[in-house]
Amino acid sequence: MTPEEYCQNKTAKSGSSFYYSFLFLPPEQRMAITALYAFCREVDDVVDECNEPEIAINKLAWWRNEINNLFNGQPQHPVTQALEPHIQTFNLPQEYFQEIIDGMEMDLTISCYPTFKDLSLYCYRVASVVGLLSVEIFGYEDRNTIKYAHNLGMAFQLTNILRDIREDMMRGRVYMPEDDMNTFGVNIHDLKNPATNKQLQDLLRFQIERARGYYQKAFEYLPDSDRYKQRCGIIMAEIYLKLLDEIENDGCRVLEHRIRLTPVRKLWIAWKTARREKRYNKKKQQTIHAQ
Repeated sequence: MTPEEYCQNKTAKSGSSFYYSFLFLPPEQRMAITALYAFCREVDDVVDECNEPEIAINKLAWWRNEINNLFNGQPQHPVTQALEPHIQTFNLPQEYFQEIIDGMEMDLTISCYPTFKDLSLYCYRVASVVGLLSVEIFGYEDRNTIKYAHNLGMAFQLTNILRDIREDMMRGRVYMPEDDMNTFGVNIHDLKNPATNKQLQDLLRFQIERARGYYQKAFEYLPDSDRYKQRCGIIMAEIYLKLLDEIENDGCRVLEHRIRLTPVRKLWIAWKTARREKRYNKKKQQTIHAQ
């Protein structure tokens, strides 16, 4: 199995919504973003699958060293071997990879967050930094696209937190800020109980609106000149916004059952969004040439 095949399998098996957005990219960008996502899956799996924190810390330390190997031209792992040709091509900064690992390490040392400001650092490291790497791969002309990536990463992570609240609770992690929980009269026991009372619904609806606010802010920053280059993120946003709608329409019962979109529906949303963006870009190019 080649390093590229390893990353492809890792990405496809994850069942992530990201996989569907990658399908509409040119080959080199698709290989680069697939390798990046496989790296994120590897370090995330360390935290989620290791029951012993010490072992997980040691494995993350191995990955820190492996990132050093990657940037010294001596990658050992299939994922870093797949990443190597793209590091210089897309100007991917080493410190971003290390910061993603910093974010994963937070899951081993922090089980709850007093305020949203505290949670924001975690979201930035595990999601916004991935967005910053992604825009380098997709390309951009306007530096406002970097702000778009930052906010879109925050939106994605807040959506993940809502979707995965039950699974995270089973792992002993609470990503609902404590001050928000206090505001809505929700305590830790409510999150352990597979039921949905009005206080919990109100808290989760508040978090849904917070996530939607970050999607809105992201697209306010995205310049029209970079829109087509960033269509992968737009596709992802469409899928995740539909997921937020499903959570809300289901009464925010995320503690009772996992709410998800089927693979067929994700593919349909991805295809429909890619087609829309292609038409929009074609029309824009025609307008430019006509001037």
